[in-house]
Amino acid sequence: MRLTLLYAALFLASGIVLLAVALYLVFRNPILVTFDPTPPSLPSPMPGRSDVLRVFRPATGTVSPTWATVRAAAAQSAGVLAAMAAVSTLLGWIVAGRVLSPLRTMAFRTRRISEQNLHERLALTGPRDEMTELATTIDGLLGRLEAAFEAQRRFIANASHELRTPLAMMRTSLDVAVAKPGRPREVDVLGGKLREGLDAADRLLEGLLLLARTQNVERMETSAVSLPDLLDAALHARRATIEDKRLLVEQKVEPVLYRGNDTLLASLVDNLVDNAIRHNEPGGWLRAQVTVPRGEHDRTRIIVENGGPLLTRAEVDLLGQPFQRLGSQRTSQPGTGLGLSIIAAIAEVHHGRLLLQARDEGGLRAEVEL
Repeated sequence: MRLTLLYAALFLASGIVLLAVALYLVFRNPILVTFDPTPPSLPSPMPGRSDVLRVFRPATGTVSPTWATVRAAAAQSAGVLAAMAAVSTLLGWIVAGRVLSPLRTMAFRTRRISEQNLHERLALTGPRDEMTELATTIDGLLGRLEAAFEAQRRFIANASHELRTPLAMMRTSLDVAVAKPGRPREVDVLGGKLREGLDAADRLLEGLLLLARTQNVERMETSAVSLPDLLDAALHARRATIEDKRLLVEQKVEPVLYRGNDTLLASLVDNLVDNAIRHNEPGGWLRAQVTVPRGEHDRTRIIVENGGPLLTRAEVDLLGQPFQRLGSQRTSQPGTGLGLSIIAAIAEVHHGRLLLQARDEGGLRAEVEL
């Protein structure tokens, strides 16, 4: 629109200057005119005489243009200019659309590219000009980003695998030391503390490996997965913890089959339930549901709500970041701080998103929209 208005304004400005110069050149001197006076009516021929043919010669002379003539010419010129302005505006719109078409193509393709499909390129075709140069620059940037992301994924996966070996050796040595007869009581106490640390390190490594796996979607296998069954399995596996905390569980599900990776979706549901149980109050409640919004058959929502302390918007935003926990939870809770990050990554792989919302009565509402 701005380009079209610019084209139209430039055309109007140049057209006005052109007409002004033309009118000045035409009307600055008297105009040479040639005219034919209207012949007078001839008398009836007399009887007995032939008709007399009268010939009127054209007369020539000069006349000075009047203001009425100038105004009439200016009005007609303005009409022609207005018509041409409308035509030029239409042509300007068409030309601007053709010129900006590569930019729209680049914007559309760039919006589709994320860290999950950095291998895609704009690949703009056409003559070598500023547009193709911009597309080539963006493709180069995408290539560098892809290399950086791939290096990060390989580092996380390789480091997690490599750390498993020394952790296994530490756990074996600890078991051997604790199993020796006649050991001091301090050894049992120390062994329990070390086991807690090793368990936490194992959970952290599992979380890092799962995050690295969610970012490698090219080889992801998919199948029809029953989301209500995954939710039932997650709640059943944590029945002992739920009973220990005396939580009231409310479950509402609809029969939903979703096509995705069953392992990743199971991890998503497990982390949702774990987060709701771990950050709940003793004697609290937990509500889980799987639903399809009315009129939106292409969307599925997994919603898990739990009671708990009041949370601010800033605290909720902090929870969605890796390794972030609130206040004393960093040391008092057994989690790794990766649960919600894993949920968000798995949801994104399945073309969905994670929405976190603090409840007015306290607690958290976690909604995954697939």
